[in-house]
Amino acid sequence: MNGRINVLVAAVILTVMGALVSGCSVGGNKGQVSDTSKETTVSIMAPLHFPHPPHEDVVGEIERMTGVNLDIVWVPNEIYTDKMNTSLTTNSMKKVTFVKNTDYIFMKSSIRSGAFWEIGPYLQDYPNLKHLDGEILQQAAVEGKIYGLYTERPSSRQGLIIRKDWLEALNMKEPGTTEELYEVLRRFTKDDPDGNGQQDTIGLTDRNDLIYGAFKTISSYFGTPNNWGVEEGRLVPEFETQPYVDAMNFMKRLYNEGLMNQDFAVTSKQMQRDLLIRGRAGVYIGSMTDVQRLSDEAKKVNPEAEFTLVNRIEGPGGYKVWSIPNFNGLYLFSKKAIPTEEELRRILQFFDATMEEDVANLMRYGFEGRHHKVVDGKVALPESLSSSRVTEVNALHALMIADLSNPNMMPVSEGEPLMEIAERLSQDNEKFIVKDPTANLESPTYDEKGVSLYKIISDATYNYILGQLDEAQFKEQAARWRQSGGNAIAEEYTEAYFNQ
Repeated sequence: MNGRINVLVAAVILTVMGALVSGCSVGGNKGQVSDTSKETTVSIMAPLHFPHPPHEDVVGEIERMTGVNLDIVWVPNEIYTDKMNTSLTTNSMKKVTFVKNTDYIFMKSSIRSGAFWEIGPYLQDYPNLKHLDGEILQQAAVEGKIYGLYTERPSSRQGLIIRKDWLEALNMKEPGTTEELYEVLRRFTKDDPDGNGQQDTIGLTDRNDLIYGAFKTISSYFGTPNNWGVEEGRLVPEFETQPYVDAMNFMKRLYNEGLMNQDFAVTSKQMQRDLLIRGRAGVYIGSMTDVQRLSDEAKKVNPEAEFTLVNRIEGPGGYKVWSIPNFNGLYLFSKKAIPTEEELRRILQFFDATMEEDVANLMRYGFEGRHHKVVDGKVALPESLSSSRVTEVNALHALMIADLSNPNMMPVSEGEPLMEIAERLSQDNEKFIVKDPTANLESPTYDEKGVSLYKIISDATYNYILGQLDEAQFKEQAARWRQSGGNAIAEEYTEAYFNQ
C-alpha cells in the first residue's frame, strides 16, 4: 500500500509551498494490541527544525516496519505556533498534533472542553508506552489526566555558541561572567576578529523570541526567576523583579553600542543563524545542540571557522540557567479526527512501535552505511556522513517519543564532537537550573488570557531595550498587565502553589 507525506515547507518570509513524498507500507509490527488488519493512516502535524523533511526512503522504511501509512505535514518551526493555532481555531487538526511546551498552556482550555483524547488509561496496554516516565507525564497532566505523548529533553540546553577562532585571533578566553560576555561581544564588534581589515562584524546574533532567543537565557544569568518567583508568601511575575530589569539593561547596552543585530526584534531564527554561519556575528545564545549544524554550515562558507561552547556564565547570584519541564512538547490526539477508540488504539500502537529497537534507531541514526556505521554493537556517527544525516534523517527526531530514556536506543561510541560537548554541558546545567514554580500548577485566568497578557509584557520588553520606554513606563505596562487579568493569575498561582 502506498503511504504519503504532505510536506509543508515555508521560508521565514512566510512563502509556503507543498511537496508530495511517497513511501511504501507493508508488513506488521511488534507488540500488537489492536487489530491492524485494516489500513491505518496516521496523519500528523509536526515541527520541522531542519531545512529539509526526512528522505522518502527513510519514511517508507518506517511505514514498512510499523504497518501504517504516514501523512505528515512538516511545518517550519518559525511559523509552527501560528499554523497550529490556525488548525485549532478552524477545527481542522490532524489526527495527531505536536504542541510545543511553551504553547501547551494555551491548549488546556481545548483539552478541558473535550477536543482531545485522554490517553492515560490506554498506556498500560502497550509494551513501550507503559514504561513512559510517570513524573514527566504528570508534568504535562491536566487536572491529573494524561493527554499527550511527550518528546523528551534535558531540563536546559541553554548556553553560548562562540566563534573559537575569533577568540584566538583576539587572544581572548571564553567568557565566564556577564561582564566578560559583554567584553567578548564588544571586541567581536570593534576589533576585527575575522582579520579582513573592516569593521563588519557584530558580537551577538539574536531573533524575535524573548524565550528561545538570547533574552531569557541572559535574564537567568542575572538571577531572574523562571516565569514566576516566590517572595514573602506570594508568587510574583518575573518582569516585576530587579534582575529582569538588569537583564533588559544589559540587552539595551548591547543594542545601544551596536554589539548585536539592530533588527533583532524582527529577525527570524533562520536570519539569526545566517549571521553566524556567514561570519557576520560571533556569538549565538540558545540551544547548545544547534552547534553541530551551525558549524557544518559555517565551514561551507569558511572552512577555517571553529566553534566552542560555554554553559557557565556567572551572574550576581552565581551560576543560574532557566529550565523547562523535561518534555519539549506533546503529541495530542484529536477526537474529531479520530472518532473511535479502535482507531485511537491503532495510532497509539504506531507510536509504541516507534520505540522498538529497529524503528527507534532508524529514526535517530538513519540507515547503516548511508547515515552511520556500527562498530562492536555501537553507533558511530562520523563527520563524513553528517551532511546526509542532517538532510535525510534529523527531521525525524521531532517524532521520537521519550528517546533520551528509551532502553532500545543503541549506544553511541563515536559521536559528532561538538554535539558530544553540547550534551555534556546540558547535563552540567542540571546542577544550577532554575525551575518554574508554576510548571505543574493551573490558573484558569492564565489559560483564558495568557496569550494577550504576554503580548503586553513582550512588547514592553522589546520597547525598553530599543529605548522607546523608560523604566517608569515599563512599570506602567506591568501595572496594565495586572489590571487586565494579571492580578487574578497571580492570586490563582499563589493559592495553588501554597496548597499543593
